Amino acid sequence: MEDRSVTKTKMLLAFLVLYASTTCSQCDAAGTISASQTVRYNETIVSPQETFELGFFSPGNSTNHYVGIWYKKISIKTVVWVANRNAPLRDANGKLTLTLQGVLILRDTTMGTIVWSSENSSTTSVMNPIGQLLDTGNFIIYEEGDDHNQEDPIWQSFDFLTDTLLPGMKNGKNLVTGIERYYTSWKSEDDPAAGDFSVRLDSRGYPELLLLRDGQEIKFRSGPWNGLRFSGNPNMKPNPIYKYTFVVNQREIYYQYNLVNTSVYTRLVVQPTGHIERLLWHDSKQKWDFHSDPESDHCDQYAVCGPFASCNIYNSPVCSCLKGFEPISPDEWRVADSTHGCRRTARLDCGPGDGFIRYTNLKLPETQRSWYNQTMTLVECEKMCKTNCSCTAYTYSNISGTGSGCLLWFGNLTDIRTFAENGDTLYVRVSASELDSIKNSKSSGAGRRVRVLVPMALVVLAMLLSMCLFYRYNMKKKQQQETSGNNEDLELPLFGLSTLLKATNNFSINNKLGEGGFGLVYKGVLKGEQEIAVKRLAKTSTQGLHEFKNEVILISKLQHRNLVKLLGYCIEGAEKMLIYEYMPNKGLDSIIFDKTQSELLDWPARYHIILGIARGLLYLHQDSRLRIIHRDLKVSNILLDTDMNPKISDFGLARIFGGNQLEANTNRVVGTYGYMAPKYAGSGIFSIKSDVYSFGVLVLEIVCGEKNKEFVYKDNWNNLLGYVWVLHNEGESLQLVAKCLGESVNVSQVLRSIHVGLLCVQRHPEDRPTMTSVIMMLGSEGPLPSPKEPGFYVGKTKQDTNQSSCSYGTGSNNELSITMLNGR
Repeated sequence: MEDRSVTKTKMLLAFLVLYASTTCSQCDAAGTISASQTVRYNETIVSPQETFELGFFSPGNSTNHYVGIWYKKISIKTVVWVANRNAPLRDANGKLTLTLQGVLILRDTTMGTIVWSSENSSTTSVMNPIGQLLDTGNFIIYEEGDDHNQEDPIWQSFDFLTDTLLPGMKNGKNLVTGIERYYTSWKSEDDPAAGDFSVRLDSRGYPELLLLRDGQEIKFRSGPWNGLRFSGNPNMKPNPIYKYTFVVNQREIYYQYNLVNTSVYTRLVVQPTGHIERLLWHDSKQKWDFHSDPESDHCDQYAVCGPFASCNIYNSPVCSCLKGFEPISPDEWRVADSTHGCRRTARLDCGPGDGFIRYTNLKLPETQRSWYNQTMTLVECEKMCKTNCSCTAYTYSNISGTGSGCLLWFGNLTDIRTFAENGDTLYVRVSASELDSIKNSKSSGAGRRVRVLVPMALVVLAMLLSMCLFYRYNMKKKQQQETSGNNEDLELPLFGLSTLLKATNNFSINNKLGEGGFGLVYKGVLKGEQEIAVKRLAKTSTQGLHEFKNEVILISKLQHRNLVKLLGYCIEGAEKMLIYEYMPNKGLDSIIFDKTQSELLDWPARYHIILGIARGLLYLHQDSRLRIIHRDLKVSNILLDTDMNPKISDFGLARIFGGNQLEANTNRVVGTYGYMAPKYAGSGIFSIKSDVYSFGVLVLEIVCGEKNKEFVYKDNWNNLLGYVWVLHNEGESLQLVAKCLGESVNVSQVLRSIHVGLLCVQRHPEDRPTMTSVIMMLGSEGPLPSPKEPGFYVGKTKQDTNQSSCSYGTGSNNELSITMLNGR
């Protein structure tokens, strides 16, 4: 009897073990959970292709426990959805169960309470509820037996977003069920609870996406969808990774993107800091790379210029009133506070005299108080706006094809910005007195009197025109002979030599601003009292005609507040000159490397300069019409205007890259040693990462007030990068800070700048960040990746090499090195 009892007990235990193991293995293998099945701690559900995994986790340094979904194939545990984000489990005694009613329940077994459930599930009994994790990352609950049920599930996690928008997720509203899908930041990296920032679709008026703080305060808005992209994101273009759609119909309104290349992992995340970031998984680096951020500069801040004003990041100040409007508070505008915006200079008559002024390349105004019709023409749209006294502007609602639909605004026009290109068109209503046509009509009487004299004037005009053409032809022919045809393709104003002689007092030594290997720079004053800087190339200049033309052609196509503005050029005989805007504070090197002058720049000013240089370099690499590699970025090529705003100068060595070009090779290595990246200096291979290296050197020099190439420490020659690297590893980076900065130092900003500088000067280009990431890292407070050893040289330098190729500081030595090497 005893043997039989023992045998029965063993069989019962074996059955229970087999049952338990079968339950877990079925979850893992099939990616499903059936009614009454349970998932416990250390058990998971895996999607069919093992792309995603669902289970229990603890984020960061937290001791709390949550149920979430994460990428299974990625080495870094990346959570994309959290069930109980606002109701954490305090210990590992939790279980996730699917009930017979098709409700997913998370229970705290210690307390015996339900901490979370899929509360929107159907409460009516279903025959065979199944929970399944799909390879999209969506967990669905449906009734077994019909494939259609998977397409229309009882409940799905994609309806309840957390901080991530995955491919296939919908950011918007279901107008039938009332479900609103939006994603909200975590409170911190250790706490997935709902944070301060959320991305929602605003359907008041024409729909657009908003980034909100605390659910109410608008931080950023996308602008309305124009049929191709969001109006506030002109760089939103088709790409080989994902495609995006925006749906507006009677059933639902939403934004969605889907993968074109399914082997790529990408996600949109709203960070605890309030930034929306698109991230791409880089398999070779085993990390998430920052790809884009719709909010990139000051003009992206909501309503920064107030109503009836436009923000243009390339202007200073950035805000300006629309035509026919004036500042509400001129005193506040004078101190750069434009938030109260503008008002009309003349009241609308609401009659036939009112008209519209056409604006192009805009981010369209806020659409909360707007109306739209997808079938009207633009002519019908204008007519409807003109017949309604409250209508203030109109445009197409869809710009794809030849354009269609109608979008009307009522009341204030808020949060407008101007882009360099790819913006939208807006027709703004103004009074008759503001229309050019009305102004022209006032002079029509005088025009009729002038037309009486037309027959006689035509004869005289023809004679004068013939003489002018003949004279211009001879002068142009003579000029072409003198320059040997070398000034073709130069699209800036051509200054005569006599004009520049007069402006610079015959290139008087008293007007000399500085010099370099190219020659001299002089201050000049034109007839209109405009101050200029004239860069006069010497006959022995290291910048030849090719570099001269390159600089003219490149800068003429670039417009940014942190790039020096080229006003014109002169080629006459042997003379080659460039005419720039005058920078009263000269070159940055003439200040930070001078013991007396360096006290003029406290830490806030230096940090402002670092950020300005970063923005200018980002524009060259990404935001300009041409992708420009500068190749000679250094402290002496940073000029400072009256307000100490930095301007990148000297584009004689710059190169244009094609849209998809990543790097290039040259047989002629040019630039300045101490700023040149190792791969470029050694093999002639350069890319945007070459400029990033130079930027890193520049940042460390600004912080330390020392030259990289001439740095000496304890009687041993070394460069600055090596010393910074040693102190960083010893946790003594603050020893680097220039003593003249005193109490103005912001320790957090200084340490962050040094850290970012070291990331930029890493030996291998692929390790260095892009300028987009640099700006993000400088402006945030999150953790930074650890830098690897910098690409620095050790050894003695020969001479003091002060002056650059474009600075007009006080030095006189040539800092420019041009070396002929064979690229490998």
